[in-house]
Amino acid sequence: MAEKPEPNRTIAFQGAPGAYSDLACRRVFPGMATLPCDAFEDAFAAVHDGQAALAMLPIENSVAGRVADIHHLMPHSGLHIIDEHFERVNHHLLGLPGTALDQIRTVRSHVHALGQCRTFIRAHRLQPVVRADTAGSAAEVKQLGDPSVAAIASELAGEIYGLASLAENIEDAEHNTTRFLVMSKEPKRPPRGGATVTTFVFNVRNVPAALYKALGGFATNGVNMTKLESYMVGGQFAATQFYADVEAHPGDRPLQLALEELEFFSTEVRILGVYPAHPQRIAASQGARGGN
Repeated sequence: MAEKPEPNRTIAFQGAPGAYSDLACRRVFPGMATLPCDAFEDAFAAVHDGQAALAMLPIENSVAGRVADIHHLMPHSGLHIIDEHFERVNHHLLGLPGTALDQIRTVRSHVHALGQCRTFIRAHRLQPVVRADTAGSAAEVKQLGDPSVAAIASELAGEIYGLASLAENIEDAEHNTTRFLVMSKEPKRPPRGGATVTTFVFNVRNVPAALYKALGGFATNGVNMTKLESYMVGGQFAATQFYADVEAHPGDRPLQLALEELEFFSTEVRILGVYPAHPQRIAASQGARGGN
């Protein structure tokens, strides 16, 4: 019987073994065991209950956009964002060992993965079949044992379920990247001075131009806001919560002033995490400034 990994050396993710979240966990924390969870809530609970020290959760994809539900769940998770990771998505067509590409007739995967490989699917005249997730599709292909059925999933999924990669990097967009957040039970803020991201949620007061006024402090203090998304809360069309990322540290005076102004026009402001900016974010920011 395999020895159960220590919770302080375990990181939870949503999905089946071999999912892209599993791949991200192994890439960032190669010394930790990964814990698959059925739902995002289960991944949060695994950290809360002490089954895992961390959780790796996808927040958005450069092609598919934001990950459904995660923004609603994070503010109430009781966890803190301590890091971010950008994972390049390399889709593989996985089939039974010994199968040739021209034998494949149907391909199974998550709806986003199928959509991200439309050109390849059309070129090879494959029939797409939507499944719950990518890694689960790979497991199904292995279980079915039908050489005409393949899955679109990660190379890791192929290794785990004993499938062969019949074609690699079949995604349409070369920039296909998923941004993940690493979450912990305890906050872990980086020191001032380095490239930092602060994530927070806020609810503006229900008065005219409240959002415009609330955000003015970020512009006047030179704080770069890279994300701002709105969500209805409590089933009320008039009650809106906003989720934001800014490239700044709360210990820096510009962000302090911007948050003070935000609080004046808001009913609630809550910081979800302060963490180091990923190298890919830093490179993109530098490139954007260089192009101006």
